[in-house]
Amino acid sequence: MAKGILGTKVGMTQIFDTDGNLVPVTVVECEPNVVLQKKTLENDGYEAVQLGFKDVKVDKANKPELGHAAKSNSQPKRYLREVRGKELYNFEVGQEIRVNIFEEGEVIDVTGTSKGKGFAGPIKRHGQSRGPETHGSRYHRRVGTMGPIDPNHVRPGKNLPGHMGVQTVTIQNLNVVKVDLDRNLLLVKGSIPGPKKGLVFVKHAVKAGTQEPLNPADFVQENQAEEAQE
Repeated sequence: MAKGILGTKVGMTQIFDTDGNLVPVTVVECEPNVVLQKKTLENDGYEAVQLGFKDVKVDKANKPELGHAAKSNSQPKRYLREVRGKELYNFEVGQEIRVNIFEEGEVIDVTGTSKGKGFAGPIKRHGQSRGPETHGSRYHRRVGTMGPIDPNHVRPGKNLPGHMGVQTVTIQNLNVVKVDLDRNLLLVKGSIPGPKKGLVFVKHAVKAGTQEPLNPADFVQENQAEEAQE
C-alpha cells in the first residue's frame, strides 16, 4: 500500500467517453486528510503514516484525543487510518493530503462497509439451495444438517440465518476517471461498497500490474458530478 486517502461515498452518476459510450462512475468526496502521526522503525517497528478524517467538536473529544490532535495543530478527527509506504512518508505531521495524490487513469482499490440487509435466512445470506418441495419432505428453506453426532454441538463457521451485510468489502482494480481538486472529488469507474455518505478508503491497487490503466484522454472533461451531490 503505497498511498491512500479517506473519503465518503456521494453517489453514482455517468459520463461519456470520446466515442460517446456511457460510463457509470461513483463520486467520492475526499476532504483533506491530515497527517496526525508518523510511525518509525525505531519507535514502532514499522514505517507508516496515520491519517485523520472528519473533524470532531472539541467538547466531544476526550483528553487523549485532544493531545494527539494537538501534536499536528489540528482538530480531533473522527476516523483514523494508517497507510504504509514511502510515498506518503515524505509528508510531515500536520500536512494535508488531498485527492491530487491520485492521477486520472490510475488503478486503485476501494474499501468500504457494505449495506446492511437486515435478518436473512441461509438461502439469501449464504446462497444455499432449498430442500425438495414435494413428497412430504417438510424441509424447504431451513439450514440443513447441523453436523455429525460426535461433537454434540454446532461446529464454528456453520452457515446459519442472521444479520446480512455490514461487512468490510474491498473492490480491487478500479480506475480513476477524473480528479477534481477544487471540489475534493474522485470519479471512480464502476460501483464501490457501502451506502451514500458511507466511509470509504481509497488506496493504490495492490494488483495494479494486472489491470491496464485508463487513458484520461478517452473521456470528456465535462462531467455530471453535480447530479450525484443533489
